[in-house]
Amino acid sequence: MSMEKRELGKSGLMVSAQGLGCMGMSEFYGGLDDAESIATIHHALDLGVTFLDTADMYGVGRNEELIGKAIHDRRGEVVLATKFANVRGEDGAFLGVSGKPEYVREACDASLKRLGIDVIDLYYQHRVDPETPIEDTVGAMAELVKAGKVRYLGLSEASPATIRRAAKIHPIAALQTEYSLWSREPEDEILPTCRELGIGFVPYSPLGRGFLTGQIKSPDDFEEGDYRRNAPRFQGENFQRNLELVKKIGVLAAQKGITASQLALAWVAAQGKDIVPIPGTKRRKYLDENAAAANVVLTEAELAEISDALPQGSAAGGRYPEANMRFIDK
Repeated sequence: MSMEKRELGKSGLMVSAQGLGCMGMSEFYGGLDDAESIATIHHALDLGVTFLDTADMYGVGRNEELIGKAIHDRRGEVVLATKFANVRGEDGAFLGVSGKPEYVREACDASLKRLGIDVIDLYYQHRVDPETPIEDTVGAMAELVKAGKVRYLGLSEASPATIRRAAKIHPIAALQTEYSLWSREPEDEILPTCRELGIGFVPYSPLGRGFLTGQIKSPDDFEEGDYRRNAPRFQGENFQRNLELVKKIGVLAAQKGITASQLALAWVAAQGKDIVPIPGTKRRKYLDENAAAANVVLTEAELAEISDALPQGSAAGGRYPEANMRFIDK
């Protein structure tokens, strides 16, 4: 199959219309299988899904090493995005957020080494550091572009005000933020800000951390060590209320003759040509299903029906536990 390309905003950076989020290959979602993960990355490239997303914090560097291993003989096919700012100890402990210029430089060099590459295609600040002016952070990132270590810059989970300040220092190619049928908050201010400034929008968790697939019927479906066990939307009454939303997606998908995952992904991709979702998976079978969603065409009537079934604010519970929401830039 051929995957169309999309430009991230007005940056000139062309990427596959759907990317691959690699986080779960190394942490957060239970059992790990490096061989299957590498096979999944190779299969993604074969399908034309060539926009790969990682971060230095995933698996405390192990995810970058895994991707480096997977792409070492196929580097030319890949647009590779990684991120810095979430600081972790060697034992995995979360040590806070840093956008300090010296940290930006150190983190970039460490990522290049783990990935085994000379240049990062898209380098995101993973979370905004409230203690460091965004101008200082983006200034340091811009120096990495001048030095030839990074091609394009991005932000993640940044507020409209922060995005505007950052864009005055250096062009921002992409904003990565959670966006899906059950996380529609970016529609209010973030998406309009990106469009005004010519910034591409990269939704992570476009399948609601797997919940919108319809595969998860009970909290017991999560493996030991799966962080979703502690996420508000997957607990108690919230879980049951959200399950009702997922059933609606299943009904609409069945009417269309596609899977719930494909409906949810096609809806996100249909919200604009400047949107490139990055569903995560560590298994080839789900990759095939996700990639096929890029060819699903939804009519205006179908899009409206889907939006009406899951209006903004319909999901029960917060996106993250309260402790994690502190690190979302307001």
